[in-house]
Amino acid sequence: MATLTAPLTPLKRIPGGSFLIIDATPEDCFFPEDFTGEHRQIAQTALDFAMNEVLPASDAIEAKDFAATRRLLREASELGLTSVDIPEQYGGLEMDKVSSAIVAENIAKQGSFCVIFSAHVCIGTLPLVWYGTPEQKQKYLPKLATGEFIGAYALSESTSGSDALNARTRAVLSADGTTYTLNGEKMWITNAGIADLFTVFAKCLVPGTSDEKLTAFLIERGAPGFSVGPEEHKLGIRGSSTCPLILADCKIPAANLLGEVGKGHRIAFNILNIGRYKLGATVLGAAKLALNQAIGYAKQRKAFGKAICEFGLIQEKLADCATGIFAGEALCYRTIGMIDHALAGVATDNTAEIQRRIEDYAVECSIVKVWASEMYDMVADHVVQIFAGYGYVEEYPAERHYRDSRINRIFEGTNEINRMIVSGWMIKSALSGKLPLMPAIKALMDQVMAGPVAKEDREGPLAAEFDLLASAKKLTLFAAGVATQKYMTGLADQQEVMAALADMIAEVFTMESAILRAERIAGKIATNGSASAAAIPVVLARLYAAGSMDTVELAARKIVSAAAEGDTLRTQMAVLRRLAKHDPADTISLRRAVSAHLVKTGKYAI
Repeated sequence: MATLTAPLTPLKRIPGGSFLIIDATPEDCFFPEDFTGEHRQIAQTALDFAMNEVLPASDAIEAKDFAATRRLLREASELGLTSVDIPEQYGGLEMDKVSSAIVAENIAKQGSFCVIFSAHVCIGTLPLVWYGTPEQKQKYLPKLATGEFIGAYALSESTSGSDALNARTRAVLSADGTTYTLNGEKMWITNAGIADLFTVFAKCLVPGTSDEKLTAFLIERGAPGFSVGPEEHKLGIRGSSTCPLILADCKIPAANLLGEVGKGHRIAFNILNIGRYKLGATVLGAAKLALNQAIGYAKQRKAFGKAICEFGLIQEKLADCATGIFAGEALCYRTIGMIDHALAGVATDNTAEIQRRIEDYAVECSIVKVWASEMYDMVADHVVQIFAGYGYVEEYPAERHYRDSRINRIFEGTNEINRMIVSGWMIKSALSGKLPLMPAIKALMDQVMAGPVAKEDREGPLAAEFDLLASAKKLTLFAAGVATQKYMTGLADQQEVMAALADMIAEVFTMESAILRAERIAGKIATNGSASAAAIPVVLARLYAAGSMDTVELAARKIVSAAAEGDTLRTQMAVLRRLAKHDPADTISLRRAVSAHLVKTGKYAI
């Protein structure tokens, strides 16, 4: 029986969410520097296809020339890019999750095509891979692998976007048990205008009960009573297909039930975890392209007698973009490496165990989605500003990045919902005892009451950043303890507090990932006798840690200010200031060093 494999780097199994209370080492983590030769070959294949075939077809794609889009999908399938997640017995390549993410990152050079591709290979195909019967898989997966069929995923409705369990679409089983009849309407369905196979969610009566629960079905285009509404005209990703689906007494065979009646929520939520970390990978690819375009423009655009890349405020923007991408790579691939490692040795047909192990990293998947989507927004905004007036003109690439980036904060559950998942998952895991956060919070509170504690004496180029990380973890535990003590079981209703706590948690995970990645690179290069070559990764980690600590401290102030008043507030703010105390970094010099490297190399190259 086939089993899933992990990246070659041996990793220590680290439970999901434990980064707040476990200090990982560089050797515990998977980063881009751990890519195998096969990983790099896959990356180059996807990148070459995106740059040489997809980007030149941008005008046709943006004009919704779906014949061109289908042709590109078929060409991608011939390279194996559409089948990395499909089992070999059904025509796929069945690669590890890192390989799948590498494809997602490197294909993401044209926003509209990237959305079409991602919807097809991820949420359009994975429900069938994980939940389909052997007959369903044999019927559809080979066609999805070759691009003969395009997949789509229909969960959202006008009244139930992120609130998926509030769906109004209904499915009724016929008296003889041979067909289901579906009625309802789905909204904002990616690939709707071009897809051949749809995973559609509807409420259905659970046998033996009076309960209607979310259930998934496979519906082919052309099914009786099934129709597709007009194309939506969107702010960005204009070349992708987005339409409503209308189900008016839509009849499908009972054999098209996907999974079990009433278990559709499991399909929806587990697929979304994959979609979230894959979205993180795709925005990395888009952000790299945007930054490279900005570097090229800044080197050739002259103002006041010199190239604008020589101006400090342009250098700041270039450096911030590179810092975000560096940290994003560390965050994204560390998460995917943990998932791959957790899946090592699991039989490929053991769907329940695969899902359980992926779900253990739900908080990391949500962090990747939120953090990376907002990082790309920052990059897109800086790139428009660097291009200035030309950044607002369609003939130049900056404005498309600006429009296309915005949807990512809505896709795969809004960032607001995902922030609630991050902090809610952590608090729930703490209260249930699954994650020993409560003892860690109590230990910190005892330490705080005992007075100042000397910082650990560290060595190395990132010693100060490890001290910042330790302080950020303590601040996050402190803020979580203050909020829990104040609101108790009502904390989940305090969304502003929960979101601020989520931001702190996300920053701790991202800061740690960036620092550990830089330390790994510095150590490897130093071992090879050229330590100076490690300077830029170390600078990037320092720069990120400095900004991240500011974010953590500001969020902690927000939480403490909401949860206390009077003398209690003054006492807690004194504790906060003590925990947050650190020497500031010279971020101007750090940014100048990063920008000089970018200008010299002409692209993001770490």
